[in-house]
Amino acid sequence: MFSLFQPLKKSVCSFGLALLALVLSTQNALADGIFIPDPPPIDNPVTLEESWLTIRYHRVSVLIEDQIAVTRVEQEFLNELDWEVEGTYVFPLPEGAAISEFVLWVDGEPVEAKILEADQARQIYENIVRERRDPALLEYVGKGAVQARIYPIPPGGSRKVELEYSQVLQMDNGLIKYSYPLNTEKFSAQPLEDCSVRIELNSRQPLRSIYSPTHQDRIYLNRDGEFQAVVSYEENYVLPDQDFELIYTLSKEDVALNLLTYPDPGGYFGSEQTGYFLLMAAPAVEVDQIIPRDIVLVLDTSGSMEGDKLDQAKMAAGYVLTHLNQEDTFNVIAFSTGVQHFSRQLQPVSQVSQAIAWIDRMQALGGTNINLALLEAMAQRNLEREGGSDRQLVILFLTDGLPTEGVTDIDQILANAKASASNRIRMFAFGVGDDVNTELLDTLSQDNRGLVSYVRPSERIDEEVSALFARIKSPVLANLELDFGGILVEDVYPPVLPDLFSGTQLLIAGRYRLPAGSGNKTTISLTGSVNSHQETFVYQANFDPGERTEGANSFIPRLWAARKIGYLLNQIRYQGENKEWVDAVIQLSIRYGIITPYTSFLVVEENIFSREGWDEAAQELMEEYAGPAVGAEAVDKAEAEANLRSAESVPQPVVTGDSYLTDPNQPVLKYVGEKTFFFQGGVWIDSTFDSDSMNTLQIGFGTSVYYELLSARPEWGKYLALGENVIFVIDGKAYEILPGEGELNELPAHLSLPENQSSSQNNDQRIRDQVVRPFCAAPLLLGVVLTSLGGKARV
Repeated sequence: MFSLFQPLKKSVCSFGLALLALVLSTQNALADGIFIPDPPPIDNPVTLEESWLTIRYHRVSVLIEDQIAVTRVEQEFLNELDWEVEGTYVFPLPEGAAISEFVLWVDGEPVEAKILEADQARQIYENIVRERRDPALLEYVGKGAVQARIYPIPPGGSRKVELEYSQVLQMDNGLIKYSYPLNTEKFSAQPLEDCSVRIELNSRQPLRSIYSPTHQDRIYLNRDGEFQAVVSYEENYVLPDQDFELIYTLSKEDVALNLLTYPDPGGYFGSEQTGYFLLMAAPAVEVDQIIPRDIVLVLDTSGSMEGDKLDQAKMAAGYVLTHLNQEDTFNVIAFSTGVQHFSRQLQPVSQVSQAIAWIDRMQALGGTNINLALLEAMAQRNLEREGGSDRQLVILFLTDGLPTEGVTDIDQILANAKASASNRIRMFAFGVGDDVNTELLDTLSQDNRGLVSYVRPSERIDEEVSALFARIKSPVLANLELDFGGILVEDVYPPVLPDLFSGTQLLIAGRYRLPAGSGNKTTISLTGSVNSHQETFVYQANFDPGERTEGANSFIPRLWAARKIGYLLNQIRYQGENKEWVDAVIQLSIRYGIITPYTSFLVVEENIFSREGWDEAAQELMEEYAGPAVGAEAVDKAEAEANLRSAESVPQPVVTGDSYLTDPNQPVLKYVGEKTFFFQGGVWIDSTFDSDSMNTLQIGFGTSVYYELLSARPEWGKYLALGENVIFVIDGKAYEILPGEGELNELPAHLSLPENQSSSQNNDQRIRDQVVRPFCAAPLLLGVVLTSLGGKARV
């Protein structure tokens, strides 16, 4: 067996050149190692899909040290078929992988593997499509690969495959990306029992943002100071359907800013170039100056809180009070029919133990006077205290019911709260159970730059409160404002920026326009207050950084769309039907494939690609979305909206078909790069297809024109891989793949490459210009890089 981080023995010059040749053949890979079975030795032929083995587990361990990533992969393939299986193992090479080592083991024994250049790999994939009529592998066309033969696996038997490779990660203005091809959805007969990725980051420069655009909601991040971190992802019994991507930034600044952009496929708005952006802002993990605050806990002690709810609320209060910063002050207000104060004045942390004892004596009695409790809490900022005029007042407001005492009208309560508000007040509301008014709690939090959390009947109050307070414990910058210089930005989410806290990061998504002649470069300024003075952090940004990797940052438009939909749904729910808002939700949902519990009907609407279908969908959305602001359904909607508004990643949608489909488990919505496809009437249809105005150029699946198209436009292989019935739109033209001969007997001139030049040759020349020449000018650097990567070179 082999060790992940063993030293690399110096390679001879010829091996270094061979590795460089391998780099030239690599492009983006969209899946992990694949076992491609030979046709089975049985009388009745089966499809390729029916002969896939089961991937029992897929484990990835990565060490990244100063831009050098060493990746180790372990997989086990299980034969659950009735016949002996022999086949080929193929590992598509990730983009930019400067392979210093590629060790391949099968059941503990090293096996011979060979490098496939893009043309060789394409020929293998094409042959499989011709023989087995399964285009699933075509997404790798134009990619290099490593290939090995796997000896027979008996029924019930398995083979373990382990491999290791190293690569140098590129840094762009302090931002580094790592990608691991994890998509196993199409190549395993059963869900994986265990799928995991563990990435250890070690850096000489301070780590700032650590962000996964594909798995942010499913990763666990453990930071160990400024220079080390571990990112972990693990799921069981899953079919992974996205590559694993990680973005991290390095900076010595107290607050680091980094920009990612994605140009609009449409290109221009009049004479202006348009696109999408994601701005990441991350403060240091260990900061010297934390903003002191006044913390007021407001606890509902009405009769409905009796029992476990009050006990958990007391524990939550204890957690908050024992985790205050030394310069914070606090108070506690309990409310039911009336209000009780722990103290008439804000207290130092030295009084925490007395406050906890006071809270322990609370009893659940009386009604719910929310209006009075809010006004009492917000009035704490007016208490005279030396040096307190500029301090932030943070209110943690917890209730489990509706107002039943004093002012009970929701609009009046909100008006009273707004009249008492200040830009120094932050409101974090906790709605316990389903008998809360979501409009009240959502609005209070949004108007006061806070958050709302709903504690459902099956959840614990103390866990929800402690989790949120841990995030907001150490503020470093408040009252944030952004300036993008000469770049026009719009539709920015969140529209009102929250405070920035130590150890967290802020993601800001929006659209940009570059006025004609204005240039692409600008200075972005982030300004905020630290105690009583202002601080500004600047970032030199380029909204058009030149040539891009195919599909790079294509997640940004979808992330932006998810956030916008969340805000629009919130507006519709609380301000009533507005045709422009409703139409925008439908169009964004279809265009970007953002399916919510209240727009899920879109996936089974057969005419959603026509104007008539959009109008019908808009009407259905209003019928689905109507309802009161109280109750379980209202809380469901509030939580769904909040998740969209704060989305940090958009995973592949888990939406399956309806009864009209042949297979009810067939996915009916898929993301492919920047595109969204709906499965309608047995056809995968690009969401940008307009059936009212577009005619399709029909190409027969498996015909000579089909393979000519694949050769000329290998980047379209990922669309062809969807199946035999696909409609996709490129540059305003619609192409349709369908069974039979189609309408073309030769490739149109606008799709053809120059005579005697293949797509892969053209691509290899471009890479050679970018990679070979710089390396040829610095042969000593190549030797240093290869020597430092670690491991034994096997391929």
